[in-house]
Amino acid sequence: MLSGIHNIHFIGIGGAGMSALAHVLCERGFHVSGSDKNAGGICEKLKALGAVVYQGHASGQVNGADAVVISSAIHPDNCELVAAKEQGIKVMHRSDVLAELLNHADGVAVAGAHGKTTTSAMLSCIAAQGGIDPTIVIGGEVTSLGGNARSGKGRYVIAEADESDGSFLKFYPLYALVTNIENDHMDHYGSEENIYAAFKQFVGSVKPGGAAVLCMDNPKLRRLAQETETRVISYGIDDEQADYVAKDIVYHTGGTDYKVYKNGSLFAEVQLIVPGRHNVLNSLGALVCAVEMGIKMDNILKALKEFTGAHRRFETKGRVNGVWVVDDYAHHPTEIGVTLKAALQTKPQRLICVFQPHRYTRTQLLFNEFCACFKGCDKLIVTDIYAASEDPIEGVNSQKLAEGIKETSGVDVEYVPSMADIESYLAANARTGDLVMTIGAGDVYKVGEELVADLQRSNENV
Repeated sequence: MLSGIHNIHFIGIGGAGMSALAHVLCERGFHVSGSDKNAGGICEKLKALGAVVYQGHASGQVNGADAVVISSAIHPDNCELVAAKEQGIKVMHRSDVLAELLNHADGVAVAGAHGKTTTSAMLSCIAAQGGIDPTIVIGGEVTSLGGNARSGKGRYVIAEADESDGSFLKFYPLYALVTNIENDHMDHYGSEENIYAAFKQFVGSVKPGGAAVLCMDNPKLRRLAQETETRVISYGIDDEQADYVAKDIVYHTGGTDYKVYKNGSLFAEVQLIVPGRHNVLNSLGALVCAVEMGIKMDNILKALKEFTGAHRRFETKGRVNGVWVVDDYAHHPTEIGVTLKAALQTKPQRLICVFQPHRYTRTQLLFNEFCACFKGCDKLIVTDIYAASEDPIEGVNSQKLAEGIKETSGVDVEYVPSMADIESYLAANARTGDLVMTIGAGDVYKVGEELVADLQRSNENV
């Protein structure tokens, strides 16, 4: 698919998945260009690799391209996409390019409704430290990797597989690591059974000699493990029958420790500096896959012990005057509940959360679940829905959601549409011992960044 292509243009090059692919292709000698409405920091890294990045979209920017790459977020009437089609330029979905990389190597594809970015980041760090020189294409930036991608000379390609639009069904990995299956992306799948069928097909696409690494704490994956013909390696916390089980878990202010039992016998002792039960599962999945890949246990444990997290996954934005400001990408009720549990395990004096719902369709479909998932917050502020290119749905709004949360959970919650007003409130009311957390897949993280800057300015003026 990439044969005969030298000049390749990405529409929306600043997106997490698009930028990772562009990074790898730059390092593999392609002439890469791209455009984005918000050509931020990640685009500067691409420029340093030789990419030409345009701020905003214009039809002339595709001139000279042999191929144009788009994601599902690119609207059909985008001027660059229209121009590419008019000129007869080959148009490829990002998943087609990723499939080209992954399917022609020993691919490791990490999928799941929640945890796939952190799990793939952990596995990538293990593989990079394990001396196997992998190619990496993941959705979150990782400090120890210097970004979200690298082109290696080894046999493995580690990639985050996106189930949201079904494009992960183009992949034929050697190892398929699945963290969980949840009812999400109903706009694409339409039913719970269709989601399950897609994951079953994905697991069934594993190459001969490979395996599916599945988390048995998820009921749908327990079912899938029984139904698939692919070799399964199982892991979990709750299911004692899994091949690898995490036990003796200790949560503390510096992270989490646990022991791994394989087929009932002590196999390894893991130390993490990232908090929460969900990170026990994330790291256990990465460990199991790394063992299958032949990486030495010393390298696995060292990489996990040094893993500081992925961008926007329980990411510390700053600590000022005893106020800890954290951002998390959680945008599904299950993710939010898991993230809040991890936050509470750090034992803050108060947990103050700012939530920005993501998509009108998700807010409508999971309204009752959102109303019930914020228990444990001492204070919750809900701001307007981040549309993510969707049109508004009548009767679906954040004010109603805030009212529903208060009625269902009894949480001290209020609706505040203005980000500036939220930041001002936090700056005036946050105190020593507080954990302030911004939650959502939109741009709510900016509130935390501005809060940190505001608190630092206050210190300077004292």
